[in-house]
Amino acid sequence: MGEIDPAFIQETEYRPVFKTIEADEEIPLIDLSVSTPSDTKEVVSKIGEASKKWGFFQVINHGVPLELRQKIEKVAKEFFDQPMEEKRKVKRDELHPMGYHDGLNGYFKDQISFARFNHYPPCPAPHLALGVGRHKDGGALTILSQDDVGGLQIGRRSDGEWIPVKPIPDAFIINIGNCMQVWSNDLYWSAEHRVVVNSQRERLSIPFFFFPSHYVDIKPLDELINEQNPAKYKEFNWGKFFASRNRSDYKKRERENIQIDHFKASE
Repeated sequence: MGEIDPAFIQETEYRPVFKTIEADEEIPLIDLSVSTPSDTKEVVSKIGEASKKWGFFQVINHGVPLELRQKIEKVAKEFFDQPMEEKRKVKRDELHPMGYHDGLNGYFKDQISFARFNHYPPCPAPHLALGVGRHKDGGALTILSQDDVGGLQIGRRSDGEWIPVKPIPDAFIINIGNCMQVWSNDLYWSAEHRVVVNSQRERLSIPFFFFPSHYVDIKPLDELINEQNPAKYKEFNWGKFFASRNRSDYKKRERENIQIDHFKASE
């Protein structure tokens, strides 16, 4: 493991601070196995509360076979173990922000959901770098599979403190995206999150992003709006929003990354 690439060194204010967080609470762990209508009602209630307070939760007994997950992780590792010149053939950049997925767009004309394989090699200076900088997911929901290394942190809604997400075997992490926050008129929370790196071990994660169709216009749901709870967002087009965010991802801090706050309705 050599020296860190200067391109990955964060400005001082964005560098991770490794300290013990005295927090009695973690993001909720929800068991999706149900056998009665009352069980279903309880699960729905727990998901709703977690979406309001945290914008993140973990689920177990989700019905996805462990063998399938292991096969996907095996394929991902085989890809990342290839020589760099092979991996660079499908590199994401400003013109092709979806990487190899760009070639499949013709098969997904009515929605733009996708999965991504993330590989974080050991970092010689984890106090200087981040695997992924602080951000909010733009879509509706994200489902994340991660290994046992850990590194995901979320900004707690109440105070913004960075809280680590504990890896749980065979669990999926679910988080609320910007679209869901707008649809719910701020009832549900799209939490800021980031990834810290490990000095000894590589980390693999596989997020699946549920995105609307490109032609969908996003606004608070009509049934949630009334005189006491007016719309907090102006309507905007998802496709344009998504395209703008993709472009700004490759402009670093030279170009502001568009956020749903830009569509806040006037008070």
